[in-house]
Amino acid sequence: MQFVQVKRREILRMIGGVATCWAVSAAAQQPKMPLVGVLLVRSPGSEQFKEQLREELRKLGYVDGQSIRFEFRSDQGKTARLPELASELVQLKVDIIVTWFTPAARAAKEATREIPIVMALAGNPVETGLVKTLARPGGNVTGVSGVGAELAGKSVELIAEMLPSARRVVALGNAPDPFSKPFLEKIRLSGKVAGITIDAMMINGVDELEAAFAAMEKDRPDAVIVQPSLGLQRPTELALTYRIPAISLFREFAEEGGLMSYSSKNADIYRRAAKFVDKILKGTKPAELPVEQPTKFEVVINLKTAKALGLTIPQSLLLRADELIE
Repeated sequence: MQFVQVKRREILRMIGGVATCWAVSAAAQQPKMPLVGVLLVRSPGSEQFKEQLREELRKLGYVDGQSIRFEFRSDQGKTARLPELASELVQLKVDIIVTWFTPAARAAKEATREIPIVMALAGNPVETGLVKTLARPGGNVTGVSGVGAELAGKSVELIAEMLPSARRVVALGNAPDPFSKPFLEKIRLSGKVAGITIDAMMINGVDELEAAFAAMEKDRPDAVIVQPSLGLQRPTELALTYRIPAISLFREFAEEGGLMSYSSKNADIYRRAAKFVDKILKGTKPAELPVEQPTKFEVVINLKTAKALGLTIPQSLLLRADELIE
């Protein structure tokens, strides 16, 4: 009887050992779930970006919580927080960092030279030092660039068409954002061509918006072009309060109550950014992926705002608009 009990114990021990080995082996064979860090500049459009990024990756086979995980970080309107947030993502050892807007891309690049970074809408990445060239980005940064500076310059032409009597426009820039330099350069260049004086007004973030618009009231411009990283809702509210026609480079700006937006179609950009994430997760290095540029653009005019400002939009511009908000 004692012999049988010993044998039974040995058999049970063997079975337990085999089961443990099998469990460890099975766990080792399961692929690691990729962790994607997402670094955002706060804006009403940031929520749309988060949702669409998840959706586009789901279409590519990455289901949140099942085959991919996300860590989202937003500066909550405080650009100075971006370096700290980027460092948090690096410490979490994310597999990729996806950035939205130029300041977020800059903060991520300064935080790591190893983790791949995918830009989703970073303005003029060569001029701002994010990549060496579009065709050969080098380093760990690639993705989809914006052409915001060019769109800002084109906005001056749209102002001239909409307000033929316009002679002075304020370019409201966000000083901490490295995109502010090309943003202002293109606006000034277009102003010279159109015969419109461009006054640059630099502020240090959204907290200074109200003072900026109050200062404009003393020497009222014909229009203001707002740099996108200054947000959407507050600039549109202040522009209506001070009765200044306002334009920016996001369609949401017009949807929020701004007079007009001239922008790339961001849904297309977000879809392409998701494809960059997919390629990198499958082993392609960022340096081997040329930076892409937007190819689809749209003009959105808020007719309700035009009426509130007492403006009549020329028929030629109405016909060119992709969408009219009434």
